[in-house]
Amino acid sequence: KQWYQRRVAITAGDQESNMEWLALFRSSMMSFVKALDNMPVLNYGGEQTTTTFLKVPTSHDGEFDVPVEVYTPKELENDTKKAAYIYAHGGGAIAFSAADLRKGVQCIAVEMNVVAFNVDYRLAPETKCPNNIKDFYEVIKYVSKNAESFGVDPSKIFIAGESGGGYICLGAMVLLAQNGEGHLVKLAIPGVPMVDDYCFSDPLAMTVEERKAHLFMQKVWKDLIASDFEQQKTDPHLFPGKASEELLEKFPPTIILEAEFDYYITEATRLASRLRRAGRLLEFVVFPGANHMSSYMPGSKGNTEFVDTMKTIVKEYVH
Repeated sequence: KQWYQRRVAITAGDQESNMEWLALFRSSMMSFVKALDNMPVLNYGGEQTTTTFLKVPTSHDGEFDVPVEVYTPKELENDTKKAAYIYAHGGGAIAFSAADLRKGVQCIAVEMNVVAFNVDYRLAPETKCPNNIKDFYEVIKYVSKNAESFGVDPSKIFIAGESGGGYICLGAMVLLAQNGEGHLVKLAIPGVPMVDDYCFSDPLAMTVEERKAHLFMQKVWKDLIASDFEQQKTDPHLFPGKASEELLEKFPPTIILEAEFDYYITEATRLASRLRRAGRLLEFVVFPGANHMSSYMPGSKGNTEFVDTMKTIVKEYVH
């Protein structure tokens, strides 16, 4: 793709080239979203859910109301004890919006039989770490505090996110742990998540997929997400995989979903091992033969396996 092949822009690091590269990346990603929107297989989600909108007031980065789209399966509208799925969309934390991926989240809400809160957290570089993860964290707290008004059982709130959204989810888990609030979340499901700074290590030791993506990820972390990369190198808000053992012990119960040929398989595996030792890992699921984008293609084997896995997880651990 054009944005990926622009090696000069990837390595330059100056503001002008960063923004040029970002515009190309976002444009490329929107082409993908438009293709998804035209797939009739996703229409049933909107047909079988009621969509409402809310704004969660925050003050950690100026006065800002975080937009949230809420999808309630029509058969659950009179249920006062619904399970709540709070979701952070993918896109490297630098692209997409909640609305862009609306159809897929509506469908998964129907499949899991839960009310879904699709969080439109602010993107980098316009909003830097830690304010991006704080947007998501504040929505978690808001839903928990106002569970009764949403017809939600506060003991059945679970959070998730994929790729960049997996990072947002993990970052919020760090905040919950730091504030002694891990109990607010019954389960966390970061999927194919951006975890730490493994991309800055020696590419010779990386998998083929990691090696191909490592320059891209260096730019995302250093030039776009971090507010001060040198100061934040050891900060678990930027790199959740660097959370201390004491913090990990305070995480919500966690299931990590990964793909065998994902860009982030090594860093996710390392975090899974640490969470297991800390007593917080319920499952580490690796989809054989899958890559980073496998679960996003409606009707594909990868998507079917992902949806079936999420349904099983919710049945066994949430409902």
